[in-house]
Amino acid sequence: MQDKDTNSNIDISLVIPVYNEEDSLPELEEAISEALSAQYNYEVIFVDDGSSDNSWKVIKDLALSKEGVKGVSFHHNYGKSVALQAGFENATGEFVVTLDSDLQDDPHEIPEMIQMLKDGYDLVSGWKKVRHDPISKTIPSKFFNYVTRKVAGIDLHDFNCGLKAYRSEVVENIYLYGELHRYIPMLAKREGYGRITEKVVKHHPRKYGKTKFGLSRFMNGFLDLVTITFVQRYLQKPMHFFGTIGMLLLIAGGVINGYMAFIKIFFGESIGNRPLLFLGILLMVVGVQFFSTGLLGELINKNHVEKQKPRIRDRIN
Repeated sequence: MQDKDTNSNIDISLVIPVYNEEDSLPELEEAISEALSAQYNYEVIFVDDGSSDNSWKVIKDLALSKEGVKGVSFHHNYGKSVALQAGFENATGEFVVTLDSDLQDDPHEIPEMIQMLKDGYDLVSGWKKVRHDPISKTIPSKFFNYVTRKVAGIDLHDFNCGLKAYRSEVVENIYLYGELHRYIPMLAKREGYGRITEKVVKHHPRKYGKTKFGLSRFMNGFLDLVTITFVQRYLQKPMHFFGTIGMLLLIAGGVINGYMAFIKIFFGESIGNRPLLFLGILLMVVGVQFFSTGLLGELINKNHVEKQKPRIRDRIN
């Protein structure tokens, strides 16, 4: 990297979240240099997500000795999504590549992924077809990816692969928080970047340390999937969701209570102790609550919509 002209444009920004990976970082930087230095002018942005080891010291040493290495350090651990977002905000390259810092992603896959972007794709996701992970991680991951693939309508086999390549405009128009890094393809598609594909990539066994993710990530991932699916479909029209449910409950409650009134008026039957009467009342009360929630959502969304402007792709005068 030392021979590159620092004033030339950056071709690739590599965004690498780091959490307690001090042993891996020097080797990772060398592998990146070996894979890219002959073809591209690039920058490496390490984002230290509140590591408790010497990761930040290693990053600072690399930045001093290697041209193009940059670093961002958090006070404490915020999570991978926030780390990626910080890297995206500091990226200056025409293309942006993310990869994990544990040496399991192979930087030599990057040139082919960049070529796929040049061929017209907006996002290229890695697919770890052959994985070197324990079965406790691979089987839940297959199930998670199957469900996400069906819900998202995006034909990817490995949504959670850390190795992904993007056009810079894609990462400029998405915002990550919580655990949404798993659903970047969904976020990109929502913003109009639907040319998404995948590439089979090498997956190396972990060389240092141990995985930072437990089984709880799959539960969190499912909850995030529900959240992002709901937001995608109903962010601009909350009344369509809450109002529909509210109206159905009100109609059901109204039919039940109408029936109760009919048998009371025309047949003189006692209805005060009938569970069906209480069910009808309950359905109508809950229906009103859902309907009211939809109205409140529309009022809240009104300010959001007024401030939101569509992104114009092209213009003909």
